[in-house]
Amino acid sequence: MPKEEIDLRTFPSAWNLLSFPSDPPPRFLKIALFVKKWPQRSHAGGLERHALTLHRALAERGHEVHIFTTSSPSSPIPNLVFHLSKPTPSGYLEQAVVWNQFQTQNSTGRPFDVVHTESVGLLHAQAKDVTSLAVTWHGNAYESIHSDIIQEFLRTPEEQRASVVTKKVMRVVEEVRFFPRYSHHVATSDHAGDILKRIYMIPEERVHIILNGVDEEIFRPQLFGGNDFKDELGISRNGSLILGMSGRLVKDKGHPLIFEALKQIFRENNKFRQSVVLVVAGDGPWGARYRDLGANIHVLGPLERAQLARFYNAIDIFVHPTFRGQGLDQTPLEAMLTGKPVMATRVASITGSVIVGPELGYTFSPTVDSLKKALYRVWNDGRVALETKGRAARQRGLQLFTATKMASAYERLFLCISREEFCKYQNPFF
Repeated sequence: MPKEEIDLRTFPSAWNLLSFPSDPPPRFLKIALFVKKWPQRSHAGGLERHALTLHRALAERGHEVHIFTTSSPSSPIPNLVFHLSKPTPSGYLEQAVVWNQFQTQNSTGRPFDVVHTESVGLLHAQAKDVTSLAVTWHGNAYESIHSDIIQEFLRTPEEQRASVVTKKVMRVVEEVRFFPRYSHHVATSDHAGDILKRIYMIPEERVHIILNGVDEEIFRPQLFGGNDFKDELGISRNGSLILGMSGRLVKDKGHPLIFEALKQIFRENNKFRQSVVLVVAGDGPWGARYRDLGANIHVLGPLERAQLARFYNAIDIFVHPTFRGQGLDQTPLEAMLTGKPVMATRVASITGSVIVGPELGYTFSPTVDSLKKALYRVWNDGRVALETKGRAARQRGLQLFTATKMASAYERLFLCISREEFCKYQNPFF
């Protein structure tokens, strides 16, 4: 029976679900990447970490990657070539400068096979003339309106009413107009892919869902690393239930919500307060406030990836109270690959791609009452149940969220963009 042939350009689901060969690529590509900044040690957002993980993996596969950005790593990385420019006052790439750098490099020897921009690293005014271009959207204005609604709903009477929603609606209109100028669109979650097709009206053959991935060699179960991390913090290895959070400690990541929920639970349930420890890794204004919750709160500041892996191994469950439904955050994926369940806000990017069932973790509405109920469920379920969910979470992570799966999907997309013959896929399950 012949294998079914799929046209990848119209594949409706995440490319991470497909199995691409790990053999050397059929041809080595010359790739241009536009990203507003390159990550510097522990100070990196999700977009920058995505760029680092993906393009280093592509370089290790033998592709020649030219990066147009505002900063470079402290030591060279094979097959990564950096073209630097000063950022604009708002932190973006100076488009005239990077476009000139790109055109110079494009006319030097072999032209680029494919151009990749992380969100608006390359603006649409230049991108509209590049047919071999793919843009990865890490969020859009339509998704961000949900975040604004949540924050307005949670606003206290003392806080000033936000006036951004009307502006965001007009921003959606602007995006609907200029998004089609990019040739190919990569959505980092199933929900984002649906929005690009339905709301932004991008033809389906130009929208490709490739879920974010994290380095599975770094983020993996390590019993001794987690125990050593607990020892350093003075946490009993087998005693308290350990909740963990990491990332930017800012309002739209949900920190006011979890702070209030924990404050109320600690006040009303002394047994919970004595048996639960919160460990927070990250940087931002809410870091100092967590210390007010008591002695069983550990605020660590930003951690490098190796330390982050030890942090995940030390916790029992990862808490992700984000208000943002845009894209797909890296931190829940890191936790899952480390074998930890996740409890997260019930936004479409999470329920559609990450916590797709109760066997993987817990979801809650962005209200204090709903989050408190979820925290009590975690506490009552206990460590044995969390370990079971953690094993299921890791299996899903290995299936979808590894750097290897992400990089192989992007590699095939870039090959498809460079030559139509690579757009055909033989489904091994038929």
